[in-house]
Amino acid sequence: MKKTLIAHSPDADDIFMYYAIKFGWVGMQNIGFENIALDIQTLNEAALNSEYEIAAISFALYPLIRENYALLKTAVSFGEGYGPKIIKKKDAKLKKNFKVALSGKHTTNAMLFRIAYPNAKVVYMNFLEIEEAVLNGSVDAGVLIHESILTYSSELEVEKEMWDIWRELSGGGLPLPLGGMAIIRSIPLNKAIVYEETLTKAVKIAREHKYKLSQMLLERNLVRIDAPTLDKYLELYANDDSISLSPIQYKAIDKLFEIGYKHGFYDTLIKAEDFTIPSEYKVIRNS
Repeated sequence: MKKTLIAHSPDADDIFMYYAIKFGWVGMQNIGFENIALDIQTLNEAALNSEYEIAAISFALYPLIRENYALLKTAVSFGEGYGPKIIKKKDAKLKKNFKVALSGKHTTNAMLFRIAYPNAKVVYMNFLEIEEAVLNGSVDAGVLIHESILTYSSELEVEKEMWDIWRELSGGGLPLPLGGMAIIRSIPLNKAIVYEETLTKAVKIAREHKYKLSQMLLERNLVRIDAPTLDKYLELYANDDSISLSPIQYKAIDKLFEIGYKHGFYDTLIKAEDFTIPSEYKVIRNS
């Protein structure tokens, strides 16, 4: 049996969307799945080096790996009126060149932040270390992602929501593209289609059995948050809109790529749909 490794982040939405496979609710014939959980910037850097066959990535990274990976249309996370938060100590006044901690150079929030705050002094660190770095004064501010947007210390306050920066840069009316999945192009197209179908089914079944799956994750200490926070968090980032990319989500990703291209982050402008797996090939091949 062939083993396929899926690399995803350790945050609750990725765990939730993958574990229907881990628990054996979904599978593929003659394929055994294994998983590895790594912080998002480590995943982004791994994708730049084509290390994993299937991996979670920041949407802002994708134009840089387009030659080696196709975008999957499932297991996506968007913000809709919410997202990463720029936080600081309560009542602190930030200077123009304030020092800020970001979760990685190639994350979506990092690109948007650097566009909005070109004079800030940026340092990169693991997302789990950012809150403490602000609290101990190592940095003036930090961008919180994942579950920490719901659980940060009462000693901190929000300087600005990444959602508001996104609205200003995009013109409004679109969800904020944060993360998705990519599959390496060396996998034959017919097989890649089946992988995508399997992952899509996993997310769909996870949503249909949200309570049961959540309980299993909590009982096995697979997530870092309590039950009420998990429930709230999943409705933000692993909701029904995570199952398959919608037309408005494609428009949002294209707008993100346009913004990045305009500000010199990419060497060419691309459209997301041109880099997804052409699922219609399966129908044509079998006709």
